[in-house]
Amino acid sequence: MQPRLNHTWEDIEARLREKGTSPELIENFRRCIEFHTYPAPGLLVGVYMVDYALELLKPPEGRKIYAVCETTKCLPDALQVMAHCTTGNHRLRVIPIGKFAITLNGPADAPYVNGVRVFVDGDKIQRYPTFALWYTKDPLFDPRTRGTALIDEIIDAGRDLLSHEQVRVKVPQKLPWKSAVCSICGEIVPDNMLVNGVCSDCRSQSYYEKVTC
Repeated sequence: MQPRLNHTWEDIEARLREKGTSPELIENFRRCIEFHTYPAPGLLVGVYMVDYALELLKPPEGRKIYAVCETTKCLPDALQVMAHCTTGNHRLRVIPIGKFAITLNGPADAPYVNGVRVFVDGDKIQRYPTFALWYTKDPLFDPRTRGTALIDEIIDAGRDLLSHEQVRVKVPQKLPWKSAVCSICGEIVPDNMLVNGVCSDCRSQSYYEKVTC
């Protein structure tokens, strides 16, 4: 008999209900999975992380929340859906440190603001062997045979994979700027993003090559 490679939403919802998960959190799982387009393990952990961080932060209703995400993988999507922090509204910074961790804080006028950091605890994951294999990228983890068990373990563990700490967050300062023109490509950019009159795209940091037809 072939192993099942993925859980359906119905499978995940049923297991969440078995664990006594609140309807609000189940709805957040549904919304995040829909936004992400599939139930990635990192996304599911991320839902628990954002839910935990919001509970710890206790922001007043309607108050803006700011977030830092320490990885580009999966976790930013949970922050966007549940905390309404996006790069577009300038309330999400994604810093690719490589740690599965987030920090939430409220607005601030000072250079620093108190916040809460939630992270996957390397000691706690040892209680969940399949998750530990996946999280540490152990070659013994095979998604074809352990994928379903991984999702089950994440739901069974919930917040037990996580730890938190109180932190002081450096608040990015808004610097005044005006429009300027790159001396090489001639395109308009903020003047504070030019170095010696040249934009980053022309300073060998371009992500594309021009195609001539």
